[in-house]
Amino acid sequence: MTQEEVFGKVKDILVDQFDLDDGEVTMTTNMTDDIDADSLDLFEVLNRVEDDFDVKLEAADDVQTVADLVNKIQAELDKK
Repeated sequence: MTQEEVFGKVKDILVDQFDLDDGEVTMTTNMTDDIDADSLDLFEVLNRVEDDFDVKLEAADDVQTVADLVNKIQAELDKK
């Protein structure tokens, strides 16, 4: 799966989870500053990502932007 495909799925998850417009989510979107996601929101996003991508992710302490999340998912997918 390419990084663009991963981003597309992550974007869909975030748009759905936070009721955002498609254009509001880019690779540079900050999860807390731009989306107002708190720790519970991020936990829910990670759970959904793990289900949708069939990967296991560690805690999201290092996930600040959408790009951080996409890169984390891509790294797990590359291990498969």
